[in-house]
Amino acid sequence: MKEKDRDNPDIEEVINEKDTDLQKEKYNEYVKNMTPKNNIFLNCTKAFLVGGSICLLGEVFSEMYRFFGNDDKLAGLYSTMTLIGISIILTGFNIYQKLGQFAGAGSIVPITGFANSVVSPAIEFQAEGDVFGVGCKIFSIAGPVILYGILSSWVLGVIYWVYTAFIH
Repeated sequence: MKEKDRDNPDIEEVINEKDTDLQKEKYNEYVKNMTPKNNIFLNCTKAFLVGGSICLLGEVFSEMYRFFGNDDKLAGLYSTMTLIGISIILTGFNIYQKLGQFAGAGSIVPITGFANSVVSPAIEFQAEGDVFGVGCKIFSIAGPVILYGILSSWVLGVIYWVYTAFIH
């Protein structure tokens, strides 16, 4: 463990300071010292490499399914399903979370990140039972995305129907 730096206050010093202006100053210094330093270039590089690798893997699966005689649409569907299945398996073995900690946004942008966000709460609350655990918690993170996606597509569909039926 690192020896305490005399210039940097610890939390006890911040709490015990009676002067409010000095306490705010010490608190800000404490927060500044405790906040982890991030290397933005390194984080972006890791996100790019992991997200790009996931997308490359999807293209490899797509080409493989085309090689087996499927048309482009079906090969894309099969490759998407394969990536989702791999994501679910990796989430179950707690590997996808470690990948997410390493890559940040690079692991959540592809479809695999969405699959992970649906499966993670279900696994976490599995001990509460199938109905109240898995059934209720499976969409706790992805639910709003699904809800507002369906709602906005319905609204746009109604607008399109009105436009084609009455205006056009």
